[in-house]
Amino acid sequence: MHDFCFTIPYGLLVLAGGAAGYFRRGSTASLAGGAAAGLLLLLAGFVSLKAFEKRRNSYIALVLETVCALGLAYVMGQRYIQTSKIMPAGVVAGLSALMAVFYIFKIATGGNHIPAKAE
Repeated sequence: MHDFCFTIPYGLLVLAGGAAGYFRRGSTASLAGGAAAGLLLLLAGFVSLKAFEKRRNSYIALVLETVCALGLAYVMGQRYIQTSKIMPAGVVAGLSALMAVFYIFKIATGGNHIPAKAE
């Protein structure tokens, strides 16, 4: 599976979660954090997709995705420890930790698999 296949939906989910936190609770921190992380993830996913279309890997995108996922896992993990609320802190922390493991696996295995060019 290619990283952008998961990164784009993950980025949209983070972005939507930040917006939902703002509209439900009036939390500007949720809006800012969700928008920043979501947009960075979407940017990285788009860069990775465009590199794949050119039959290349974008390690910069993979590193950015990994840093975002680790950052979200840490911040939301800390919030979960403080509040013990599964939603949204526990869910976002767990999902982000899984995504970070996936990204680290992709980096360790050489990025996206580029299929042989058909003649």
